Amino acid sequence: MINIKFPDGTVKQFEKGITPMQIAQGISEGLARNVLSAGVNGKVQDALIPIEEDADLVLYTWKDKEGKATYWHSSAHLMAEALEELYPGIKFGIGPDIENGFYYDVDFGDYEFTKEDLKKVEKKMIELAKKRQPYIRKEVSKQDALDYFKKKGDEYKIELIQDLNDGEITFYQTGDFVDLCRGPHLPDTKPIKAVKLLNIAGAYWRGDENRKMMTRIYGITFPKKGDLKEYLDMLEEAKKRDHRKLGAELELFMFSDKVGAGLPIWLPNGTLLRKRLEEFLVKEQEEAGYVQVITPHLGKKDLYVTSGHYEKYGHDSFQPIHTPREGEEFLLKPMNCPHHCEIFKHKPHSYKELPIRIAEFGTVYRYEQSGELHGLTRVRGFTQDDAHIFCTSDQLKDEFLAVLELTKKVLSKLGFDKYTAQISLRDPENKEKYIGSDENWEKAEQAIIDATKEVGLETTTELGEAAFYGPKLDFMVRDALGRSWQLGTIQVDYNLPERFDLEYIGADNQKHRPVMIHRAPFGSMERFVGVLIEHSEGKFPLWLTPEQFRILPVSDLYLDYANKVLNELKSKGLRGSIDDRTESVGRKIRDTELKKIPYMLIVGEKEVEDDMVSVRKQGEGDIGKMKITEFADFINNQL
Repeated sequence: MINIKFPDGTVKQFEKGITPMQIAQGISEGLARNVLSAGVNGKVQDALIPIEEDADLVLYTWKDKEGKATYWHSSAHLMAEALEELYPGIKFGIGPDIENGFYYDVDFGDYEFTKEDLKKVEKKMIELAKKRQPYIRKEVSKQDALDYFKKKGDEYKIELIQDLNDGEITFYQTGDFVDLCRGPHLPDTKPIKAVKLLNIAGAYWRGDENRKMMTRIYGITFPKKGDLKEYLDMLEEAKKRDHRKLGAELELFMFSDKVGAGLPIWLPNGTLLRKRLEEFLVKEQEEAGYVQVITPHLGKKDLYVTSGHYEKYGHDSFQPIHTPREGEEFLLKPMNCPHHCEIFKHKPHSYKELPIRIAEFGTVYRYEQSGELHGLTRVRGFTQDDAHIFCTSDQLKDEFLAVLELTKKVLSKLGFDKYTAQISLRDPENKEKYIGSDENWEKAEQAIIDATKEVGLETTTELGEAAFYGPKLDFMVRDALGRSWQLGTIQVDYNLPERFDLEYIGADNQKHRPVMIHRAPFGSMERFVGVLIEHSEGKFPLWLTPEQFRILPVSDLYLDYANKVLNELKSKGLRGSIDDRTESVGRKIRDTELKKIPYMLIVGEKEVEDDMVSVRKQGEGDIGKMKITEFADFINNQL
């Protein structure tokens, strides 16, 4: 017999070799029908794999992200099976689940494949799913795996197998389709009821621009047709809110091929919005005891070798800049923290000075692959609202909690009220990805776990998602459409202070290492603004919007009065402009509505006589006449 512990803490005995599905059937047939995969001792696996020893068990359904991941990964295999039936001889790269759905990279060889062919593949997927085909798992030796794909002539799978060892290779078979895959998968195809293939794109094999360009097919599936309709409706709404579209319409930012892909240029309206965000955070930081600094956009390569960034990110960064001096190399900075370590180190410190809180809106550079660039949310040059706190071990918890409160305040101020906090830890089975001792990692990870428990913050835990120098707390924010975005981050770091040999003199008159907290409530200004545009549909909070009002003169006869109104409102700290085009007032109203400017002030003969303005609210229409000072008070009372 073996002991199985359930999430509620209860422990029950079962015969060795029982499967999670059999356990589910023993609880209820209804539960068994909904089980998609299982968590056994923290590892997600097929619900049909026997359990051979005492274990903690979680049964995953569609309600769980692990269940959805299994469902969508299984759907990728179903799509590949359909493609192979329709296009015999094609070859496959990788086909993972993603946050919403799945994709598969395909080499179609001599076949032509376009978006028009997606419907045909959808139809075949539904036809195959209805057959209730099982996902059959088989362990194979490395040699047998190589022999199988050599016979098929699939160089992509052969390359993947070369990186694996005997004892860790499994095949999955669905119908006649066999794939190299570690799983997990559904018991069979029956739960896949609604299919939509969304798009196709080019994708280099293994992300290498020097390798073959494959066809990446994106899709999504659901257990119910109604769920698919709801998702497609959300996608239509997302198109309307696309920050790239709204950013152009509202004249917030632009890109230029001559400047370079992934390097955003902030236009006047976007600059005003960004400056308002910066001013808000600077004020909060000053009240919390931070000092502002400015550091260069580049540094000597040696700086990033010391920090470890060159080793970890060197291949993904802009390559070294060689100066006329022989052997001298600089890098565009990939992170601000090495510069801030040098600021701390430039003079001796006493424990009485700690904590020292250094803040900077610092621009950093990463050479993202061109296929991964996406508006403001994935760029090559971005500005972090970065700060680094150098403190004693005794101060760490209080400082972490203070940063936690600041981050929550920032998100609340911008209307992001739905979020969870993800505790990102290192992968215990792949420690070579990280720097620092086990002792330092354990201390840092425990500090984050303890702090979040103390404030009762809703958290999830992800192994392998830590920064290379320390664990972190990432804020996963849900926008108005329910999509999840990673924005603010807080990280605890014992390692960089060691690598930079940072010290302070303690009360015992001895040298001690400070602990370092990295934090960025916005994350990056570019990504945050991109998400904010889509969340708000470009209708920013009144305190933040670049233009709070626009004055619409009925004709040129009232331009002088319009200028008087503008100057008086500007003197009261409000932001606005005059639409002095020779257009009808109706056209001006329509255009101002499209620009999502909160208030329109219409001025004509009657308004001049009464020394007033007629006020319209964006999306709502007329709200009446007001004196100029009355309108100013009306706006200021909303800020």
